[in-house]
Amino acid sequence: MSQDFNYQEALLQCKTMEDITGKNGLVQKIIKDAVEHILGQELEDYISKKNSSGDKVTRNGSTTKNIKTAYGNIGVRVPRTREPGFEPEVVKKRAVIDEGLEPQITSMYAKGMSVRDIAEHLQALYGIELSAASISNITDKVSQEAKDWYCRTLESFYPVVFLDAVHFKVREEGRIVTKAAYVALGISGEGFKDILGIWIGENEGAKFWLKVCNELKNRGVQDILIACIDGLNGFPDAIRTVFPQTRIQLCVIHQIRNTIKYVSYKDQKAFLSDLKKVYGAESEDIALRNLETMQDAWKKYGAVLDNWLDKWDSLSTYFCYGYRIRRLIYTTNTIEGFNRQLRKVTKSKAVFPSDDALRKSLYLCTRDITKKWRMPYPNWGETYGQFAIEFGDRAKIA
Repeated sequence: MSQDFNYQEALLQCKTMEDITGKNGLVQKIIKDAVEHILGQELEDYISKKNSSGDKVTRNGSTTKNIKTAYGNIGVRVPRTREPGFEPEVVKKRAVIDEGLEPQITSMYAKGMSVRDIAEHLQALYGIELSAASISNITDKVSQEAKDWYCRTLESFYPVVFLDAVHFKVREEGRIVTKAAYVALGISGEGFKDILGIWIGENEGAKFWLKVCNELKNRGVQDILIACIDGLNGFPDAIRTVFPQTRIQLCVIHQIRNTIKYVSYKDQKAFLSDLKKVYGAESEDIALRNLETMQDAWKKYGAVLDNWLDKWDSLSTYFCYGYRIRRLIYTTNTIEGFNRQLRKVTKSKAVFPSDDALRKSLYLCTRDITKKWRMPYPNWGETYGQFAIEFGDRAKIA
């Protein structure tokens, strides 16, 4: 022990267990004294070794470093040298003393906190100084976990799979580009939501979607009854190649939004009222008749209505089913709710440094969000019953 610390005197002053193990208690003082003693010896050995080899090394005071221990945070004086090169072993520079903090750091990162915010948070609450690089290294430890998640085996059957895209800024070869993260959300035979995968790309097309569909099949998916999408280029051709029996439902809500952009403001209320008689019709036959009526009444918007006819095969799929299935598939709101949460937790990151950084962040966000998905889709028993009637043996749960 150092001459500054008298163990016997300190022990006699202890009256309670708090005096021994509490803040500024005997145990903390012993740890502080022991660590500082070892650091002093390390410096003495370093100076002696350098001087004997002809290199002049001089002391340069000390700096205080907080170390986290089982008995609380302890501030120790770490000696320094004027010349660079001294790296103490007992308290290494930029070391994370307590690995128990790592789950907290990854959790904060998953909730959208920036690396700088996390560093400030740790300093304020724990008195621990961590560089941005150290925090990034901690979050990088989930990379293998993320890779395993992206490649995990999926269920063989999904009644419904929703696909949509979220866009992010990514730095690539010295420039900032916009990339899409394509998300697949499946509803299992038991009615539970799950994120099947997230794929990052600049351009979508049949080739891209064929790769995605093949990956889903290679990971165990044998059948998808209905795929709900928002006009993803090339997707229909790709999924028919891999899952030829899958039916496609375009998001009706997105089609309405895209339509109304080309309708004069003064006509929008009346136009939407007539359009509701199309997508809200009781049957496909009634919907088509109402669409023909609209074409006669709104000739000036003929091109807009022709677009509905061009996409009718994929827009009208939901008319084939009962109320519960219709309600589930006619819009991609199920996946858009997830995408909104992704945007919320990643809004603090204006630009991601790489695709890998984006994948890591999306995985951590997904892990955090899906922890709350513990209940099946509302009224799933009735909904699944309709699937079983409509699709027969294909809707059987293995």
